[in-house]
Amino acid sequence: MNYYLAIDQGGHASRAIVFDQQANIISQAEHAIHTFIPKPDRVEHDAREMIHATRQAIIDAIAQLGEEKKQLKAAGLATQRSSIACWNKHTGEALSPILSWQDRRQADWLEQFQNQGNCIHEKTGLFLSPHYGASKLRWCLDNLDTVRLAQKSNQLVMGPLASFLAFHLLREHPLLADPANASRTLLWNINTHSWDDELLQLFGIERSLLPPCGFSTGDFGHIALDDLSIPLRIITGDQSAALFAWGVPQTDTAYINIGTGAFVQRPLAKPINTDRLLNGMAYLDTALACYTLEGTVNGAARALQWYAELNDIENIELAVEQAIASNETPDLFINTVSGLGSPDWQANLEPRFIGSGGTNAQLLAILESITFLIQRNLDVMHQTTQKTTKIIISGGLSNLNALCQQLADLSGICVSRPAEHEATAKGLAYLTAVRPADWPVCSKIEKFMPNNNPTLHKRFQRWSRNLQQIIANNA
Repeated sequence: MNYYLAIDQGGHASRAIVFDQQANIISQAEHAIHTFIPKPDRVEHDAREMIHATRQAIIDAIAQLGEEKKQLKAAGLATQRSSIACWNKHTGEALSPILSWQDRRQADWLEQFQNQGNCIHEKTGLFLSPHYGASKLRWCLDNLDTVRLAQKSNQLVMGPLASFLAFHLLREHPLLADPANASRTLLWNINTHSWDDELLQLFGIERSLLPPCGFSTGDFGHIALDDLSIPLRIITGDQSAALFAWGVPQTDTAYINIGTGAFVQRPLAKPINTDRLLNGMAYLDTALACYTLEGTVNGAARALQWYAELNDIENIELAVEQAIASNETPDLFINTVSGLGSPDWQANLEPRFIGSGGTNAQLLAILESITFLIQRNLDVMHQTTQKTTKIIISGGLSNLNALCQQLADLSGICVSRPAEHEATAKGLAYLTAVRPADWPVCSKIEKFMPNNNPTLHKRFQRWSRNLQQIIANNA
């Protein structure tokens, strides 16, 4: 029996999960990482802590295998997309913090490129947003002495978080990038599958500073651990891996993964030109190119964390459970935590409640706002491509029955929740096992059928009007 190691570096923790070839979990471990918010628009992680947490999760997961560790055939790595790092290409020393995908410090700086927005979107599938890598990389070049000195001495490399971790986890210390993470930098051309010279010049980033970008799969190097040498076969983004949790993604299905943020993905054979949603590159090798039409909600679990920090709530999970059980009428929440993503793209709106309820009403409003933002993205998707006939939901917040039922009621579409909520690791295992034909599909599924819920629809309409008014006032 072959085993496959899935390494999932997420917003709150680094996780390592060992799967067998029937997609059963054999062992798993996780180590938390800290998130630092030195200013409201800045979100960072400590680079050395992230390396340590990822290594330790791998060590702990493999230790549980005992002698069966010899059955490990390959590993895959998935990371937060749009997060970036700068490091010394010879020593590996981190020259910057990890700037999270949530970081928006360069929003104002990006305004100077508004006239090039259409060209950038055609080349990258992205919008001119501070969440993506280019402006973060430019900030490091402009503001960090360690980065500038390394550049002068030809020792600097910078790029996606996945590239940084691969350098440190692999014995060979390679310099490389993968398409899914490179495509979240605003520097990678989704049509030519390469770093784009015009975009590099526009943002003032030299090609020599970036790791070369190849395919999502390859002989990237080896994770060396005692007497083991495990080949790393796959590098991709967390949401990209989640698409493959149940085999080859289906084009009539919306895949929604709700963690720190919420991401709505529709698989595509080729990019679709759209002026409000993202085109993404989920996977690329010589045999398969999987693109996505994607909507993004920045404030999912992050919005609950924001509320907990604001109100000094120690156990936000318990508070959410109590709020759901209270059955109170929610306030409305304009959820711009970490910026408003698609389809409205507003980086600097302040979050706000509409209503006068207490903690329960406000927490319910946050949950409802996640559903509302997802629905806005589904509505725009249905204007662009064929209507979704099925929703598959995964991720930490998908555990909440109330959220799943709200989404079914609002969308009018059955929401399927597989027993394995954590799709990223399972999808990563599928890709690492070289996409086996007998990979299990969703076997244990809980389905949430749509109910007639006019009250929810009225709140959604009211929320939408308020959101559009706030956006108009901010213009």
